[in-house]
Amino acid sequence: MAGPFPPVSLKADSNGKISVTEFEPLLNSEQAAELLQIHHKTLQKLARRGEIRAMHVGKLWRFRTSDLNDWLCNQRVS
Repeated sequence: MAGPFPPVSLKADSNGKISVTEFEPLLNSEQAAELLQIHHKTLQKLARRGEIRAMHVGKLWRFRTSDLNDWLCNQRVS
């Protein structure tokens, strides 16, 4: 599923100033949970525990697809 936005790309200039050249949209917990095929409350619990990277925007959880992918790749098969 290709979105309208390209992934994030950060660049630092010679003075160390970081600029964002591209944007990665944020997903809400329902959208992110759908991608992972888990319940959104389970995903929120993982975020509260710090097991998956997420951020609060107001009272809502937001997730980057790249963070979801990193988390998924680091899961061990049981």
